Order: sequence, then C-alpha cells, then structure tokens
Amino acid sequence: MKVTAKQIAETMGISTAAVSMALNNKSGVSEKLRREVISTARSMGYDFTRIDAKRSASKTVGFVFFHKNFVFDTPFFTELATSTELYLKQSGYQLSVCHIHDLDNIDEQVRLLENCHYAGIILLGTTMSREEFMPFMKLSAPLVLLDTRFPGVNVNSVSIANQDGAFAATDYLISRWQAQPGYLHASQAVANFAQREEGFFGAVRAHSMSVSKSIIHKLSPSLEGACADMLAILKNGEPIARCYFADNDEIALGAMRAFKEVGYRIPEDVAIIGFDNLSYSSIAQPPLSTYHIPKGFMGLSAASLLLNVIQNKYKETVNVQINGKLIIRDSA
Repeated sequence: MKVTAKQIAETMGISTAAVSMALNNKSGVSEKLRREVISTARSMGYDFTRIDAKRSASKTVGFVFFHKNFVFDTPFFTELATSTELYLKQSGYQLSVCHIHDLDNIDEQVRLLENCHYAGIILLGTTMSREEFMPFMKLSAPLVLLDTRFPGVNVNSVSIANQDGAFAATDYLISRWQAQPGYLHASQAVANFAQREEGFFGAVRAHSMSVSKSIIHKLSPSLEGACADMLAILKNGEPIARCYFADNDEIALGAMRAFKEVGYRIPEDVAIIGFDNLSYSSIAQPPLSTYHIPKGFMGLSAASLLLNVIQNKYKETVNVQINGKLIIRDSA
C-alpha cells in the first residue's frame, strides 16, 4: 500500500497541505519543516518517483550554507546570498536557503537535498574540506561550489583569486616598508587560507627573500580570538616583524588591537594589511589596508553560471576566479 501525504501528515501532526508543499518544494513552509517532512516520508517508505519528474520544471534554487565550529564574517556571507537571490529573482527563480553543519551526517543531508528537487544548488563551501565536499558530488541537480575550489574535482565553481590577492598585498608591504614581511596566519585549515599562504610566500620569493626568515604567528580567524592570541604572543616576548599580511580582516583587526594595547603604533612601528575588505575595516583606528573582494559580483557570477548550466544542460565544468584589488588605507 502506497504511503500518502495524509498519512505523513497524521504521523507528524501537521496539515496535509503542509506536507504537500514540503514534498513538492513549494513556498509556505519553513526549510526546517520541509526537511523534517522529507525525512519522515523517506522513513515511511514514501514513493518519491511520483514527483521526480517535477525537477525539470522547478524554478527553485537551493542555497546551502556549510558551517564549521568557528565563525566567519556574517555580512560577507549575507552579501553573497543577497546578490545571488536578486539575480535569480530577476531570472524568474526563487531561492531556498538551508544550513548544513560539519557535525551533521553529511550523506543524509545530501539525500534530503536530493529529495527537495531543486532546479540547481549553490553550495557555499568556504570552510569545507575536500572530504566534506565529496558527498555533494552525488547530487543529480546542477551544482555550483561558491567561495572555494578543490583541484582535480570536476565541479563548477566560483572562487576568489586568493593566491593573486595575497601576492599583491605582500608585494606592496615589501615595496613600501623595505622589510621582510611577517604572516598573521589563520590557525584553522581552510582552502582559501592555504591559497593565500602560497601567494604570501610567492611574493617573498619574488623579492629574493628567504622564506624561512618570515615571522609567522598562528591566530584564530576571528577578531576577538586573534586579539587574544596576539596578546599572548606579545606578552611572551616573541620576535615581531616590521609589517604583516593577515589571512583575513578579522585577524588583521584583532592583531592590530593587540599591538595598540601594548603600545605599538600602527603603521609607524608595525604595518598590517588584511584580506576581504569587511564593511567595518574602513572605520577601524587606523583604517585597515586590505584586499577588496567584490562579494556581490561573486554571488551574481555563481547564480549566472548555475542558470547557464540549468538552461543549457552543459556537461562541461568551469572554475571562475574573481579578482579583487588592493585598498590602501592608514594601517600600511
């Protein structure tokens, strides 16, 4: 006997209409409830083949946030999602947002996404590892990976030109201060940071400097965490560089706060340049020099690429890298 929407509704204690909206990926129910309905339906043996054909006619794109235990700048991600949604709406699509945590059963979450019958999916994978991403390759819907890429993985992606940006920032520091640059390196392993590390050391080598002579401090990738870590380094009396490149603006701002707290002048004693150009970096004291990322354009590019794949059914994949530009303010 086939399981019906009414039976699922009775099991969950909700209306049949809510079950129908959830199963058919229609608006009117929360994303949390939609996923609960799909999970319940699956456990009851619901026949999803009756709605599989609806995927091709779907006008909904899933925007998946992948989270880790450490927190990155919310405005950065909000701007990415906002620009993505605006472009999709202008193209006749709607955006459905969901969140997946690294502590979740990722294979199960991927199955739930599959049952949402999205026309396509944009996966914000800033903090993902290659291993965490691979289950998403099982999705049948077109997929665009946003704000990271994994060499050798055949998937459409839109990411930052991290290596080029870090090279440009470090090259500026060396040219401006005529000194061996230090590195405020994130303590968590993230693909974007690994690429920025390559750019940093590439610039050091390009100036015929010894990589081993660059002072490296590993700091938490958040303002408060970086400040606390840098204060501990300063109190321990560890060697300090004349100028620093930081993996992101929050690390740069946190370290800058710590330097100022113990009496260093920025940039007279220590110059610092960050990466991302967060909204509050320009109002720091002193205003932070940084590498600007056009976040709105990144979101638009991801949406445009995804719709191109959906509408033209391309099998080939592309990796799009978004270039930024140096913003020189008073910190460097």
